[in-house]
Amino acid sequence: MAENDTEDSEKTEEPTSKKLDDAHNKGDVAKSQEVSTWFVLVAATLMIMVFGHSMSASLGVTLKPFLANAHDIATDGEHIRLVWSQVIWGLIFALAMPLGLLMLGGLSGNLVQHKLVLSTEQMKPKFSKISPLAGAKRLFSMTSLVNFAKGIAKLMIVGFVMFVIMWPERDQLPLMVTIDVFALLPLVKTLSLKLMIGVVSVMAVIAMIDFLYQKNKWQEKQKMTIKELRDEYKQMEGDPTIKAKLRQVRIERGRKRMMASVPNATVVITNPTHYAIALEYEQGMGAPVCLAKGKDNIALKIRELAEENHVPLVENPPLARALFASVEVDDEVPPEHYKAVAEVIGYVMRIRGKLGRN
Repeated sequence: MAENDTEDSEKTEEPTSKKLDDAHNKGDVAKSQEVSTWFVLVAATLMIMVFGHSMSASLGVTLKPFLANAHDIATDGEHIRLVWSQVIWGLIFALAMPLGLLMLGGLSGNLVQHKLVLSTEQMKPKFSKISPLAGAKRLFSMTSLVNFAKGIAKLMIVGFVMFVIMWPERDQLPLMVTIDVFALLPLVKTLSLKLMIGVVSVMAVIAMIDFLYQKNKWQEKQKMTIKELRDEYKQMEGDPTIKAKLRQVRIERGRKRMMASVPNATVVITNPTHYAIALEYEQGMGAPVCLAKGKDNIALKIRELAEENHVPLVENPPLARALFASVEVDDEVPPEHYKAVAEVIGYVMRIRGKLGRN
């Protein structure tokens, strides 16, 4: 008993599709924040490459009057309002497209990792989110320690790459304060682009490793115990929709198996168009056995299969209707129909005998 309890409490089974769908609907998906960060960095790099020149020129035009002639700007309320209005609209015009690109990068970073999630589950108030004890457990959990170690390692790696890239440019940095603003922005663009390409390259490796780690961690979390599998199966069995689907599957399988046995029939008794019953009889059998039966479209299919496999068709509407109502597939013909069925099978045997002699 103890062994069974241990087995039931261990998550050893792969998650079912229902378990994965339920997790997705609750907003529980495999996600690496490093992948999202990488996409944002790529978008920022593209922003500098594509919009760098126009953005620099626009910002230069907007900011130069205030940086070069700050001492001439009036400080009364009306002039300050006009200054801020010009600066804000200038920044919006210069940064609207680049910021849109950054937003697209952030959205893409999520969509490449999982399907679109539309769930309010994560926003529902939970006591565990404000509980000091639960917060302390999260703070000192293994997950927090791993995230802390990853953060330190990432800072060290990215910091080292930035140092290696910027060290050769160290002589230009002190001169930047003396350069005209129109000359400064292209220089900043060039240095920023070098820096971003280096950071994006190293972050690609970090993001890939972290995604694999988060994916594996999430999959382990979604695994199920044997008890959970049993409970889910019971729940699905009780669902009318699931039961109807299972019943439909069983009917389809039974129909295919029935049709596959038609070529083995001795005779097919027809209505002639509404019913068809395929019977098998060999020497030594106690009674003929019904291999297949059907009405309308199924009857038509049985007749077609019989003709394709040279199984004799015998029209006998009363007997066809009676057999359809009284005998099931794989069952023997009831005794009350022995005489009528024997006459049909005897007729078929005589026809076969004549053909054999010819």
